[in-house]
Amino acid sequence: MKYRRITNIEDPLFKQMHQLIQEIFPPEEVLELSLWKEPLEDPGIRVFVAVLNGKVVGATEYRYYEDFNVAMTDFTIIRKDGLGIGAFLAQKRLADLHSLALACGKKLHGMFAEIYDPYQVEQYEFGGVKSMNPYVRREVLSHLGYKRLDFSYVHPSWHNDGEAVSGLDLCFLVMDDSRDELNSSLIINFLKRYYSVLPNKPKSWGEMIQSLEEKDTIKLMPI
Repeated sequence: MKYRRITNIEDPLFKQMHQLIQEIFPPEEVLELSLWKEPLEDPGIRVFVAVLNGKVVGATEYRYYEDFNVAMTDFTIIRKDGLGIGAFLAQKRLADLHSLALACGKKLHGMFAEIYDPYQVEQYEFGGVKSMNPYVRREVLSHLGYKRLDFSYVHPSWHNDGEAVSGLDLCFLVMDDSRDELNSSLIINFLKRYYSVLPNKPKSWGEMIQSLEEKDTIKLMPI
């Protein structure tokens, strides 16, 4: 299995990856194909696919924020169970992020990730791939060391239509597992940066940010 970075919308592997995204995620989570051009060319956004026998069998997108010294996992996709794709992507991603932090003279602080709450979004099929089921994915994140940030989370729809996407938790992988809370200022600054590309934010997102601004720290809870 090969770990291949995609930086161009014309890359043949990109079309395979985008088709995979459409098969796995609900429409409000999928960026339209032509809108991928700039993100793929952005050196700060890292899009990799797992390639087996010339076919895309998995994908992950993530980014490292040097000023915050944290990363964000945008998505991880597995096409087929039983091939070790999830472990392959997680290991390659973390090694890459540690290298990026080290190149900046830092030790990676941690990594954010969004995860569906299966009790709220059980109706999604996620392409029929059992490994992509929210129950399984939450348990995998827990095994990797992620914890749930203890606040009600929403994010703007990637359709940029001002609608809120709910039914998710924002989680954080702490490299120092003795920590049980995160500074709310880090969460706020990260979310504002991450969703700055979507100008049409729902009212509930602004209310969430305002609520976070009233707190100094947010507890990290088991998933």
